[in-house]
Amino acid sequence: MDIISVFNRRQGDEMMIREAGISLDRALFPLLVGIERRGPIGVVDLADRMGRDYTTVSRQVAKLESLGLVKRHASKADRRVSEATITPDGKAMTDAVDRARERIVAGMFASWDGKDVEDLVRLIRKLADAMTTHIGPA
Repeated sequence: MDIISVFNRRQGDEMMIREAGISLDRALFPLLVGIERRGPIGVVDLADRMGRDYTTVSRQVAKLESLGLVKRHASKADRRVSEATITPDGKAMTDAVDRARERIVAGMFASWDGKDVEDLVRLIRKLADAMTTHIGPA
């Protein structure tokens, strides 16, 4: 619960945005990253993955589109489904976030033994795989 609580704090997103040197509303930040990681992705699927209401996510994706960070288009598989994909400007922003995340994590693990970090990565992957098997994909 402690880890989930830290992940859910708005201060974490704010710190990441600040560290990355980007200007983006905190509410849009996880959506942009989700679109970059999972895109092209349907807006309904994105809303489900984020645990948010579809109409809210649809408005937020429209805002990301107006900022030139994502592009929406009809799905090739089902033209009724609106999908979002990252634009080059959006990708540049998520790349900056990735570099910031790497710096933050490196600081968190600076005092850890290398073997401990390797074990943590291996065990988290094992946990993610078990969750996917028992609960379903993210």
